[in-house]
Amino acid sequence: MAEQRIVKWGIMGPGGISDNFATELPHAPGAELVAVAGRSLDKAQAFAEKFGIPRAYGSCEELAADPDVEIVYIGTLHPIHKENALTLLRGGKSVLCEKPFTINAAEAKEIADLAREKGLFLMEAMWTRYLPAIVKVREWLDSGVIGDVRIVKAEFGFDAGWNPEGRLLNKEKGGGTLLDAGIYPVSFASMVYGGEQPSKIASSVVIGETGVDEQFSLLFEYGGGRTASLHGAVRLAMSNEAVIYGTKGRIVVPGFLFAKAATLHVNGEEPVDFKHELEPSGHFYQAIEAMECLREGRKESETLTVDETVRIMETLDRVREPWGLKYPTEA
Repeated sequence: MAEQRIVKWGIMGPGGISDNFATELPHAPGAELVAVAGRSLDKAQAFAEKFGIPRAYGSCEELAADPDVEIVYIGTLHPIHKENALTLLRGGKSVLCEKPFTINAAEAKEIADLAREKGLFLMEAMWTRYLPAIVKVREWLDSGVIGDVRIVKAEFGFDAGWNPEGRLLNKEKGGGTLLDAGIYPVSFASMVYGGEQPSKIASSVVIGETGVDEQFSLLFEYGGGRTASLHGAVRLAMSNEAVIYGTKGRIVVPGFLFAKAATLHVNGEEPVDFKHELEPSGHFYQAIEAMECLREGRKESETLTVDETVRIMETLDRVREPWGLKYPTEA
């Protein structure tokens, strides 16, 4: 086992998702949060005071220049992930970047190329992949116990209400369902199919008054009779369940984003339940993975490689192309 040395963290973006990360980081053994930065120094200072963080900065450049910081969690809005990641990598920092990794695949490739050029660790913060219940799902899949996977069904939808100025319905802020909620079922399907992306994509979308996608339905085809049926919404509450159907059985994951349980159904046998209570909600498992990689000198996670992250962004680009949906930074 690698030496459990202390890993010193920074946070870029003192917002809500970063609040969750900072709250849970102490659950990751050997993690020390030493700095936070934001575009507003006042907000960064307030965040630092709340979590007992020694240093607060008013810019990403200052955080990138802090010699004590080894890795930075990026929790800013989607459209500025690329700018933040490039700045931090140029400053010699490893990066754990919130999902969606970027607005599009071109941005993701630019970040990936720089990380490899600099020899730095890079990982998308798809925290769901590291939850114990999802780890168990992968173990069941790898064992072949449900046979050949033929259909994946996954959905994530919630009712955010009508707030046209809020982030979720604001195209300027990268709003809409696909990037915010859709990344979860799309990434889940990618995980189940070993990182393979669909050969064919069919979709239906509802574009709302603010110009963002408020809900979608996707059908992915992979060849060999394998498909994925994926759904997402930001103005419609859904069950958020995932089901994997194989030739010998199925795996059911209730509330798969925050998975606390999974059930294995093998044809003709009694169901097998896996349960694991999360402490407090499981965001810290991705930090544990990142730190294990750093301690072992690995530049990426085998559970979600940089190449797979880029391929997933390519799939999201393909999904929205026929929708005519572009973000202001792409115009």
